Amino acid sequence: MSQTMRAISSPRLGGPEVLAEIDTERPEPGPTEVLVRVHAAGVNPADWKIREHGPFGRETTPPILGFDVSGTVEAVGLGVTLYEAGDEVFGMPLFPHQAGAYAEYVAAPARHFVRKPAGIDHIQAAALALASLTAYQALVETARLSAGQRVLIHAAAGGVGHLAVQIAKARGAYVIGTASAGKHDFLRGLGVDELIDYTAVDFTEAVREVDVVLDPIGGEYGSRSLKVLRQGGTLVSISSPDEDALRPEAAALGVRAGFTLVEPDQAGMRAVAALVEEGRLRAEIDSVFDLSDAAKAHAYGERGRTRGKIVLRVAE
Repeated sequence: MSQTMRAISSPRLGGPEVLAEIDTERPEPGPTEVLVRVHAAGVNPADWKIREHGPFGRETTPPILGFDVSGTVEAVGLGVTLYEAGDEVFGMPLFPHQAGAYAEYVAAPARHFVRKPAGIDHIQAAALALASLTAYQALVETARLSAGQRVLIHAAAGGVGHLAVQIAKARGAYVIGTASAGKHDFLRGLGVDELIDYTAVDFTEAVREVDVVLDPIGGEYGSRSLKVLRQGGTLVSISSPDEDALRPEAAALGVRAGFTLVEPDQAGMRAVAALVEEGRLRAEIDSVFDLSDAAKAHAYGERGRTRGKIVLRVAE
């Protein structure tokens, strides 16, 4: 096996043009780690934020972007019993530290992966990991969403949003989504009960008495969303830690608010995989780019008009 691999490096801060394809040393799995041959890597807003502003965790050397991985176990490190070479796995290893997923190989803790459901391909699996685990932890664990509750999901057609819709429906919730009118049919197909065209309607006037708000947008959306919560309701921000500053205002209104950052979690990933296997969760693929076209994928994603997820194809 070659001791080098192709990867996309971000050697300096800047726009998509700073991304460069390089040949670099292939990693080796340490104790409790697996080496995964990457078939596909998800592209997330966190990737271009890091490219432009720098990492918010430890970065690889050389700096290689990407958190979402779907691929095949190539080798296992000392003490690994969960997997063996040839197993198909997916996950969001090491987050918020960089996994280096924009590469042909990734070495990471075995328990940061789960087995890929047989009914989906690697493109689908790579689109799921970070976004679906974000939605699951925010709705199920942080907000404790339960059957019959009303949840407002902003940017409901986005990468996290459309997966959050499906997870909320699987929990038996009544789902309200904000999205431009052109995406409403897509969201109805996912089971959204009530839709708000944010370009034409102020959501604070269109909805009231919500139990949970999921906010992947940030900015003024957080403060405005507090107004639609019922007493005891919860606003979960996944956009910016600045929304932790809303806690005093939220407390005065009798609601909860704060920022949550997704964490690698095998139990959560297994729950996500189970929903996939039950046919209750599927990633919408907006577009697929080859690894060498990562810069084009970033430029496309930063337009903010995607429906679902962008994925890099690394290997067939």
